[in-house]
Amino acid sequence: MDNQIDDIMDLCCELSKIKEMKAAVKNSGKGAVVAGGGAFVGGLLAGPVGIAAGGAVGGLLGMWMTSGQFKPVPEIIMKLSPQQQQKLYSDIMAILKTLNCTDVAQLVALVKGNADIQQQVIGAIQGYITKELRAEVQYGD
Repeated sequence: MDNQIDDIMDLCCELSKIKEMKAAVKNSGKGAVVAGGGAFVGGLLAGPVGIAAGGAVGGLLGMWMTSGQFKPVPEIIMKLSPQQQQKLYSDIMAILKTLNCTDVAQLVALVKGNADIQQQVIGAIQGYITKELRAEVQYGD
């Protein structure tokens, strides 16, 4: 079973590499801390007006700090915990269960040769990343 999961993870990595998928986990907590810190410092230095100005500056700084932190999806998939890999495996197999294959190698070959099935698998990968990992997905450079 573990070998099947590894094969499906390899398939997911290969397809996401072809589509040049990247994902960024949203670090809203880090941005909120910076924005709150800016408002606090502004309040200490200039009172109520400083709170507004510090919050605005801190918010912009927090946005800048957390943007553009995209990693290749294959790298993310390979670092998933066994439980997360099992969930992604289940999502992918739900799509592929209708295919009549005797082994995983045949299944992988069939997926690679069928653009429609590839799109469904890519959609499942994207859905998993956005729902389970709460990350934003981009394609290409």
